[in-house]
Amino acid sequence: MRIRTLIGALAIVSFCGATPSASGEETKIRVGNIDAVLTTPPDVERPPIALLIAGSGSTDRDGNGPQVKPATLKKLSEQLVARKIATLRYDKRGAGGWKPEFGRPEDFRFKDFVEDAATLVNYLRSSGKFSRLALVGHSEGGLVAILTARRVPIDRLVLLVTAARRQGDLVKAQLERKQLPPDVLQPIVKAIDAIMSGQIVDPPPPGLAIAPSMQPGIASAFTEDPIDPLKLVERPTLIVGGGRDRQVARLDFVALAAAAPLAKTLWLPQMNHVLVDVTDDDDDLAAYDQPERALDAALIDSVAAFILANDAR
Repeated sequence: MRIRTLIGALAIVSFCGATPSASGEETKIRVGNIDAVLTTPPDVERPPIALLIAGSGSTDRDGNGPQVKPATLKKLSEQLVARKIATLRYDKRGAGGWKPEFGRPEDFRFKDFVEDAATLVNYLRSSGKFSRLALVGHSEGGLVAILTARRVPIDRLVLLVTAARRQGDLVKAQLERKQLPPDVLQPIVKAIDAIMSGQIVDPPPPGLAIAPSMQPGIASAFTEDPIDPLKLVERPTLIVGGGRDRQVARLDFVALAAAAPLAKTLWLPQMNHVLVDVTDDDDDLAAYDQPERALDAALIDSVAAFILANDAR
């Protein structure tokens, strides 16, 4: 998990041109300050559309970040479009560098990510070009999707390897699994707890490079709890987890399913956090920089069937 310190804004729509692709037509658009790519399947009138929401970090429309490039969202889009489902994927605030029009980084709050997604939902709804709209959130994007589903009307909700815990608690659990020395781990855990409680930690301990000015924004992300809002989502929901995921545990999958007892669930034992099947830890790490590697086939089939189904609950 990467900690991002980026911010955002609302907007008006401008089209930047369309190009044909093997499986559909890609149109680059800008919705206010949000850069996105709309991909539509050929010869389908008013297809369903999936709004793909990226995970943590300064992640771009393809699902790539500065250090890792698995192209998770691009591959997911290609597979959904091949199954007659349009997609809209977009650059998160901060992807590809800082945009001054998003304001000051210290003013960022997690709700800005939700506002961006809600703005895109409203844009897609107002176009009248799509028969239904699904939110598909990957990792932290699942939390954004849950909160967005409480803000604006949607038809389907898909949570891919999404945590059921507050992000601050998840980060602490991930650090504990690294088996850091106690004298390194405990100051970090203590600082995270303080930030989550609204305190400013100055200076932050070694290993937690969050500047004091950024800490309120990070706290807004660290303290969002997905469970209570998920319980209030009344739209058909699909929850997907992977047995080889070293970032989000099976207990998160179980807790999400318990919060949404009518949801469909899919557990894929060999799938990792970037949605590909892996054999061991080394293979898992390698997959984060293998954009050519195919996504789990059962994942694709299940997500597409769920979005297309007349009764998805």
